[in-house]
Amino acid sequence: MTTRTVTARSLVAVGVLALSFAAFATLCLARRVPMADTLVYRAEGAAVVDGTDLYGFTVTQWRLPATYPPFAAILFVPTTWPPVGVLKCAFVVGNLALLALLVRLSGRFAGLRYGGPYGPVRPAPYVLRYVLPIALPVAAGLALWLEPVFQTVLFGQINLALACLVLWDLSRPEHAVGKGFALGVAAGVKLTPAIFLVYLLVTGRVRAGLTALASLTGTVLLGALVLPRASADFWTRRVFETDRVGKAWIVDNQSLRGLLSRVLRTTDPGPVWAVAAALTAAAGLWLARRVFLRHGLETWGVLVTALTALLVSPISWSHHWVWCVPLLAVLIAEGHHRTAAAAGVVWTARTLWAVPHRGDLDLRLPWWQQPLASPYPLAALALLAWIARRTADAPLSPAPRQSAPRHPTPRPPTPLHTAPEHPAPQHPAPATQFPASSSSASTIR
Repeated sequence: MTTRTVTARSLVAVGVLALSFAAFATLCLARRVPMADTLVYRAEGAAVVDGTDLYGFTVTQWRLPATYPPFAAILFVPTTWPPVGVLKCAFVVGNLALLALLVRLSGRFAGLRYGGPYGPVRPAPYVLRYVLPIALPVAAGLALWLEPVFQTVLFGQINLALACLVLWDLSRPEHAVGKGFALGVAAGVKLTPAIFLVYLLVTGRVRAGLTALASLTGTVLLGALVLPRASADFWTRRVFETDRVGKAWIVDNQSLRGLLSRVLRTTDPGPVWAVAAALTAAAGLWLARRVFLRHGLETWGVLVTALTALLVSPISWSHHWVWCVPLLAVLIAEGHHRTAAAAGVVWTARTLWAVPHRGDLDLRLPWWQQPLASPYPLAALALLAWIARRTADAPLSPAPRQSAPRHPTPRPPTPLHTAPEHPAPQHPAPATQFPASSSSASTIR
């Protein structure tokens, strides 16, 4: 590949990224997007600065309250410094930068590289030098239009920041100094990532799990030190008020609770949801533990945990599902192109907004509209079943990575790593091959 070819393709890739971002910015200006969540964060920071009741206010026309722990409100103090217009622009630019970072982290996490399961693997520096500068801008430009990512940027949310923190931390080597710290901070900002702490413990990474727990505890103590009254209010009362976050039965909520509420046509599915959530949590963590311990697949262990968290959370707004980005990266890296295409359609089609959802229409949907109203939890359940089936017959420990033979002989594919749906052409194997890191444990063995 010549320098001229690389430069030309890079310019095209950057052009795709710029066009995508420009189209998004134009749409935001045309619709005069209010970025309501950004205004909530600003109000939380103002409550800390002014010493007012952190959980006693509502802002915007939708009367949105503060729902995060006090530690998050402390981090939001700088949002009170610039004017609102400047703050919104900063959130848009920041989220677009975080999207590019998440795409890069996802590619490395997935071990994206040349070659198929029976073909050669190009050395990692070759990929990083020539492929990533071209692929990353294109992937980021396309990922912006995934509904969860689009809504995150549109609302001025922090989902991309939390996903980057968790993914970066979990993709570090096992004995990296302070592994688990960033995960604990993410859980201190928003409680949902705490399930990854459990994942570390059940897979035997006790040191990293305890580090995450200590980090999370530190955020709680800092919040109690700076905001003692708000901390007592949150941890003894507000944390249990699920309805405070929003109506769990509307189509915006893509968790199991939202799905069951709409199917059963009730605002509170009660014990049905509690049992379903408990079983899903247990099964999800068990599957995540199995794919890591029996297969050595950190990628699928993390993704199974993420999908489980989104399913069992009382409320998982559609923009919480930004984990579709690393999910697509792993599917593509492992050659499951048809599955990746199907998943891409699910997270791009926006079928949940196509069904009637004004007022209480969410609770009166006919049976044929139910799948359209709950695409993400249904897709997540299908993916968990797919992973469980493909890992049903597995060796007790992953086989060591070996250099590909010059003339590879056919062999039965291992679960999750079947022959790619569009096999790559065979080439002679390179003389050397870089060892796998802990963040790319799901590459073909």
